[in-house]
Amino acid sequence: MRKEKIIEVRGLSFRYADDSDWALENVNMDVYAGEWLAIIGHNGSGKSTLAKCLNGLYIPQEGSVKVAGRDTSDGEALWEIRRLVGMVFQNPDNQFVGTTVRDDVAFGMENHGIPRDEMIVRMEEALALVGMSDSADREPHRLSGGQKQRVAIAGIIALQPAIIVLDEATSMLDPKGRSDVLAVMRRLKQEKDITVISITHDLEEVAGADRVIVMERGSVVQAGAPREIFKHPKVLLDLGLDLPFAVNLREHLVQKGIPLPGDVFLQEELVEELWKLKSVT
Repeated sequence: MRKEKIIEVRGLSFRYADDSDWALENVNMDVYAGEWLAIIGHNGSGKSTLAKCLNGLYIPQEGSVKVAGRDTSDGEALWEIRRLVGMVFQNPDNQFVGTTVRDDVAFGMENHGIPRDEMIVRMEEALALVGMSDSADREPHRLSGGQKQRVAIAGIIALQPAIIVLDEATSMLDPKGRSDVLAVMRRLKQEKDITVISITHDLEEVAGADRVIVMERGSVVQAGAPREIFKHPKVLLDLGLDLPFAVNLREHLVQKGIPLPGDVFLQEELVEELWKLKSVT
């Protein structure tokens, strides 16, 4: 059973200049509290522009974006909207302002006027959640890519948002760093009931989402559970997207005449189906 809507997007259109093409055109979507929503599309599809509209960094020229009932076009509501919607961007170096990890996590809370005693408690909890407590006094630029992204997430967690938007936040990481960051976010979603919106072109990452929105040329062209989206791999390929390993392998095996169900998209499921076939041959 779905929870209440926490973000409502209606007829959203946005462009960067009056004489430019629409970066987003008539986008309609909902985000539900506590879900993991993946938004995918190739470069230029509008997904990162959409991410910036969700917390009021960009204001629609047409239509509306409402976060917990607050309209991003209402200047008086923007402060609260940005408290509710935390953003983690592609390059964590662009988000660091403190000389130490501790200073950096504290920065956002200081801007929000959080009392010092509470700030210390939140900082310690946030660093513990992302596994960076032992690095509190280190300089951010000396951390690995995965560690930097964890610190960026800790800074957002400390503000206690209802929603965290990962805007290509794992795209610059190696496989281990990507795995670590996603594991942190899954734990946060489970333990804190945080809504996660993952803007990505990595379809392996998408497989773990509750729901997927596919974008092309500034519009939503598909929406549904990952299992439904991956049932139609040709649509994704036609949009210039890669397939998850298990889906890609499944398609090749089917072309070779091996009968496999069309809703297999996880590696574990593919292995299970192959074992079933082996057991009857």
